[in-house]
Amino acid sequence: MINTNITSVKDFIILGLPGLEPTYYGPVSSLLFFTYFVIFVGNLFILVVVGSESSLHKPTYLIFCHLAINDFLFGTVTLPKIISRYWWNDMITSFGACFTQMYFVHSLGAIHSLILMIMAFDRFIAICIPLRYPVLITNNTISIACGLSWIGTFLRMMAVIFHALTLPYCDSNIIVQCYCDHISITNLACGDDVKFVQAVAVGFAMFSLLLPLAFIIFSYFSIIIVVLKMSNLDGRYKTLSTCTPQIFITCLYYLPRCFVYLAHAIGFSFSLDVRIVLILLYSLFPAAVNPIIYCFKTKDIKDTLVKRLKKTQIGINVKISYK
Repeated sequence: MINTNITSVKDFIILGLPGLEPTYYGPVSSLLFFTYFVIFVGNLFILVVVGSESSLHKPTYLIFCHLAINDFLFGTVTLPKIISRYWWNDMITSFGACFTQMYFVHSLGAIHSLILMIMAFDRFIAICIPLRYPVLITNNTISIACGLSWIGTFLRMMAVIFHALTLPYCDSNIIVQCYCDHISITNLACGDDVKFVQAVAVGFAMFSLLLPLAFIIFSYFSIIIVVLKMSNLDGRYKTLSTCTPQIFITCLYYLPRCFVYLAHAIGFSFSLDVRIVLILLYSLFPAAVNPIIYCFKTKDIKDTLVKRLKKTQIGINVKISYK
């Protein structure tokens, strides 16, 4: 155990998975690298496709782009350090770098929730108040809403970080997690204010997660009611299919978190390694899978990709015929 006081804490040690045998460092780091590669390529691919195809310059796909940027940034903020920890045994991160990572981890998580709320609002207006959709939902309104989500969250999260910085860090400097987060860092602080600082942070987190979730549940519940009132079965299917990707993406983000929180609330405890793996799964799996959902569950994007593939195929056939 490495113990330090406030005057000598300059670095933190990222322990990662404490029960992982060194034999498995290679496979685990390779899996994490592959996950980062999928996140990087998948979300960049969505940004390029939407950006380069004028028919996709619509509010719905603009929201997808903001979510893709968020997923890409979250993977970039969290994965390189833990990969280097298992590839090169690079366990040390500076005090400032750890707090910076914590700032972006929690900011991006809160922004993700707000973007999902905007996504639900987009579908709510499109299905429940369709005649008002062209007026209320435009590229400008979505850009403003998403922009405020990014800026407002980054400003709000500064208060949480500066609050944590007021604590003296004089206990262990070992972080039993794969990246720096608020609870892992403040657990290493000492003094009477630790519980208060943690309670304030939890309050911020619950506000960031539960307020958007409440609106998301209301939106999709209202959509289901509208769909069930339709007499035409084909109309029901077509209407519901327009929000299928959004529902999948939202479930991927919220359901695992709700499961972990509820399990903790009813007294079901996980081992430390299992808890860390679950956090990694519900944090990174959606970022890796979302681009696949965009491509295969969104008609316009799927049609665009099919059209481009056909053009590429025709171009190859023309070149071959000239040879």
